[in-house]
Amino acid sequence: MKWPKHKAGELFDIQLGKMLNEKARAGDMFPYLANFNVRWGKFDLIELNRMAFSGREQEKFAIQPDDLLMCEGGEIGRCAVWTGSDSPIFFQKALHRLRPLDGRITSHFMHYFMLHISTKGDLPKLVGETSIAHLTREKLAGLSITVPPRTIQNKIVEVLLTWDTAIEKAERLIVAKNQLLSHLREHHLTKPQQSTRIKLKAATHESTARNGKRLGREAIMAVTKQVGLRPMREETIAAAIDRYKVVRPQAFAYNPMRLNIGSIAISSFDDDVLVSPDYVVFECDEAKLLPGYLNHLRRTRHWASHFEAAGSGGVRIRIYYDDLGAFAFALPPLAEQARVLAVLDAGVAEIETLERYLAALQKQKRGLMQKLLTGQWRVPVQSKEVAA
Repeated sequence: MKWPKHKAGELFDIQLGKMLNEKARAGDMFPYLANFNVRWGKFDLIELNRMAFSGREQEKFAIQPDDLLMCEGGEIGRCAVWTGSDSPIFFQKALHRLRPLDGRITSHFMHYFMLHISTKGDLPKLVGETSIAHLTREKLAGLSITVPPRTIQNKIVEVLLTWDTAIEKAERLIVAKNQLLSHLREHHLTKPQQSTRIKLKAATHESTARNGKRLGREAIMAVTKQVGLRPMREETIAAAIDRYKVVRPQAFAYNPMRLNIGSIAISSFDDDVLVSPDYVVFECDEAKLLPGYLNHLRRTRHWASHFEAAGSGGVRIRIYYDDLGAFAFALPPLAEQARVLAVLDAGVAEIETLERYLAALQKQKRGLMQKLLTGQWRVPVQSKEVAA
């Protein structure tokens, strides 16, 4: 049985929120939802703005349970279903409020439909390639939606909510594990027992080895705070790469203009790689300092506060190796470093496993949406339920 198609305007009462302007000051002050409060499938209510709503506006712009709030600009189509609150709440013009006109479609099903077409990259087609990214009421009302019977909608939503629950639990667990890892780093690294206070230059040395003709352009890396060493974009690489610096395995590299924001990385590659000649490269004296230990130490508050101060206020905008070497910290014996490193690396490995698990859940959910919302896969229901 082929599912019918309907326009969104045939299924929902679609209302844009109240416009913010200086004249609209009459009425009582109430909290309202703005674009930034609406995430995919949930609301961020930590920060709620307030504005005046007259009696008529309160009736027009009040949000009810099962209303779907959808972003008109920004990430167009991003939406979530409102489940209710203890006090009145309203919405501004940057949001569409979709309220089902009858029982043909549920707000939860519409949310997953929008998420599905967003995942496929189809949402920008609603606004046209040459226009500013705003999902007007007219465009939204004309959106064609494949609408299965209500019972099948409920089954599809039930399946996808199961994945949402698993994804949310995984996300929360990753946050908790990262917080625990940060606590362990502060506890083990900033006040280690039986340690000697030294400066970093006493346990490291700068490496200035140049490439010459040895390595090719594919070996050139950039450093980012989020990823670490990653392949550099071709358009940013110079024509001649003989002066590019060599980074050996377990060596560190950073851009001296970005160290104060945490942009530094250890090389986890098995072979030598290259970085810009403007970068600073240094290595640990492994008879004194284990590279992995330093790689955790650089993620502590002690490290961050030192280099944020070094690069603030225009006093110093470039932090070279001599400046880096002045960083003072408590260094325990190698055996204690190895013990601490094993604990912290185990924490990192656990988080990486959870992140892979989360990515797998998200990929499975995208695949399920594709199959279920298009009818390629049919959820099991009783024949009498389908006819309902």
